[in-house]
Amino acid sequence: MKIISAIASAPSMTKEEIDKFLESKLNLQLASIDKKGDPNIQPIWFIYDKKTQKISVMTPKMSKKIQNIRDKPNVYFSIDDENFPYKGIKGKGFATIVEDIKKTVPEAEDICKKYLGTIDHPLAQMITESAKKGNHVLVEIAPKFFSTWDFGKM
Repeated sequence: MKIISAIASAPSMTKEEIDKFLESKLNLQLASIDKKGDPNIQPIWFIYDKKTQKISVMTPKMSKKIQNIRDKPNVYFSIDDENFPYKGIKGKGFATIVEDIKKTVPEAEDICKKYLGTIDHPLAQMITESAKKGNHVLVEIAPKFFSTWDFGKM
């Protein structure tokens, strides 16, 4: 994975720091492009697989971002901590939509566990039930690079 500094005068993160940062419960801002060429940016929960270096998100199958990704699978993303000292990761990637419930349901559960701590929460149950019915799909993002910053190192 290519890691670059987002700001020339600011320190970047190492691969190990990136892996740790992506375990946080921060939202990922996912940007897709619609048919008119306009950006659509949505905050969304995510998980990161250190082995495959892919970012995964769950979203309703009929959402605008899924419509956009079907037409243009290149996406941009940003995950940042707005608390000082500021740090974050942004990048560009290729998005693949996964509709196989054998994969979407376990990923939905993993995402819910990360953010809610359990799959027994009503929101987690709603998301996983929707995934079981095929109404929520998984988006796997294969990042081309990570552009990072970490003002805590200054």
